[in-house]
Amino acid sequence: MLPSVIVPARSRHCFTYTDYLAHEETSKERHKFLEGDIYAMARGTPEHAALAVAVSTILSNHLAGARCSVFSSDLRVRVLATGLATYPDVTVVCGPLQRDPDSRVTVTNPTLIVEIASDGTEEWDRGEKLEQYQQIPALRECMVVSHRAPRIDVWRRGPDDRWSHHEATAGQMLTLESIAASTGCRRCLSPGPPRHGVLTDLRWRTPWTSKKVQTLNLKWMTSPSRTT
Repeated sequence: MLPSVIVPARSRHCFTYTDYLAHEETSKERHKFLEGDIYAMARGTPEHAALAVAVSTILSNHLAGARCSVFSSDLRVRVLATGLATYPDVTVVCGPLQRDPDSRVTVTNPTLIVEIASDGTEEWDRGEKLEQYQQIPALRECMVVSHRAPRIDVWRRGPDDRWSHHEATAGQMLTLESIAASTGCRRCLSPGPPRHGVLTDLRWRTPWTSKKVQTLNLKWMTSPSRTT
C-alpha cells in the first residue's frame, strides 16, 4: 500500500523507530515508517481486499503441512538494512520467524511478499518499495498482482544474489521457486471492452497437493466511469 498522509504534521526525518512503535501501539490506523517519517497507509478498495484474501487463501491451502506460514496485511515487516517498516498485503515465511529486535510483533525474514497493486500504489509497489524489500536477506521472491489486468510480476533472487524479473499475462504461467509453486494468469472476457470488470484465474500447483490444481475466479467490479 502507498503512504498517503504524514503523521503527525512536523518537519521531515524527525521521528525515531521507537516513536513509530509507540504511535502504532495506540493508533487505530496502520502506518509505515521510513527514513524518520511516519506515513498513514491508504485504505484499500473492496476489490483490492478481495484479491488479497483470494491470494492468501490459495497460498494457505497449498502450503498446508509445509514449514511455511502465510500472513495477512496485519503482519508488520521491517527491512533492517534500510529501516523501512510496513505491512505487505500477503507475506509468506518459511521456517522459524525472525523477529525485529525492537518489536516482537514485527518479522524480518519474509520468504515471499505479495502486493496487490492499485492506481495509487502501482509506481510505489514496482519501484522504491520493491528496492527496499530486495534489501531483506531472507527474501527470495516478491510478487505484484495487477488490479486492472491479468498480469502477475515476480522478482526473484538468484544464486548470485542478483534479481531477475518475470512476467505472466493472459494464458501464461510463472513459477514461484521460493515456495515451489506455479501461478497462471488467464483473462476471461466477453467480446468487446470490459464494462463491469475483469475476470481472471490464479492457478497454483505445488508438490504439497499431489499435483492437484486449484483454480479461483476473481472478478473486479467497476463502475462504467471508473477503472479500479
